[in-house]
Amino acid sequence: MLALDGIRVLELCEHTVGPLAAQNLADFGANVVKVESSPSGDAMRSLDSAVVENGYASAYFVSMNRNKRSICIDLMGGGSGLEVLHRLIEQADVLLHSYQSKDMHRLGLAYDDLADRYPRLIYGAVSGFDNIAPDKAGQDLLAQCVSGLAYTTGTPGIDASLNPSAQVEYAASSALAQGILAALYEREHSGRGQEVCVNLVDTALAMQMVEVAARTMYGRDLNRKKECYSGTFSTSDGLVTVVGHFCENPLRLICLALGIDDLSLHPELATSDLQARNNEFANAILAPVVAELETREVLDRFGSVDLPCAPHLTLEEALRHPQVAANSLIHEVDVAGQGQALVVGHPVQLSRGFPRSTRRGVPALGQDTHEVLAEIGFTVEEIELLSRGGAVRTATDLAFARYASNFV
Repeated sequence: MLALDGIRVLELCEHTVGPLAAQNLADFGANVVKVESSPSGDAMRSLDSAVVENGYASAYFVSMNRNKRSICIDLMGGGSGLEVLHRLIEQADVLLHSYQSKDMHRLGLAYDDLADRYPRLIYGAVSGFDNIAPDKAGQDLLAQCVSGLAYTTGTPGIDASLNPSAQVEYAASSALAQGILAALYEREHSGRGQEVCVNLVDTALAMQMVEVAARTMYGRDLNRKKECYSGTFSTSDGLVTVVGHFCENPLRLICLALGIDDLSLHPELATSDLQARNNEFANAILAPVVAELETREVLDRFGSVDLPCAPHLTLEEALRHPQVAANSLIHEVDVAGQGQALVVGHPVQLSRGFPRSTRRGVPALGQDTHEVLAEIGFTVEEIELLSRGGAVRTATDLAFARYASNFV
């Protein structure tokens, strides 16, 4: 038995935050049904150059949609599609959406529209800016800019820095899943659901909690690079970084490990604070020494004096690292119509009730429409009628439509 066995989740989400939050819940055992629009579904299914060039499944979609079932419903057309959705909501514990609030109000699917009708429903919503601009499109890079995160992570006095990895959206997905779990637990006491909201700007600010405290308490920007000694050095075959956090005199240890004169005897480097402030001066002296050594030897030497250090690995090298293999984080997942792919599993490890394996693969659009509708009481005839009317689409419908389009 998994931790969230029996919890039923409806995911009306595209892109990153909502789908990844739903996948987090699915990994812990929740029964997640991904509700996608006709005819193309989640935009992430095609947001990948490899999809266009080679017909591959999208790496974005594959990474965030395992352990789910896909049902295809025409929501924007109203009528029967919305009736089907309400039948699903009746039996759901959680509804997640990433639509603009104006669209949810127009469809009668805003939280205020549903709260009285489904009093136990947990309603999760994600947005870019929330109450300030609820319908303004949000995106990770924009959140980095508006929240000051790009400034914080940039080089002081030079420029800002945008991280191309969707770091804010990843963090927001974890926050949304955490809020859903808290609401589910609270419901055990109150018997009522509630709305759970997450937005990208708040998340990006929360990622700067120490920087915010430094600015509000001391009136200055916190420069982590100057809080302790650190250095990144080229070796004869790579790069290594050493960090002097919690070391009383990190520079003395580095010199000891390298077998050179103690640089901390210089007045400019006599204390940990001075070493942090003047690390460029120290590193200019150390760099030629480190450059003569192989990465493995540098790591062994620094490790012998208990200095925190690490090599710079490519992603391919990281995936081959023995520690990654020991953690069983990378595993195979079935991708509908594409065979198998290696994906990153959930980073949390539980001693019981959470196997690091995939119960369901990544679904094709509408793959489970028939199965899901049958589970909530629709007959075969009713499903066929809904399909003919366009309210829902099954995988067969969509495959035929793609085939027919080749002759148009």
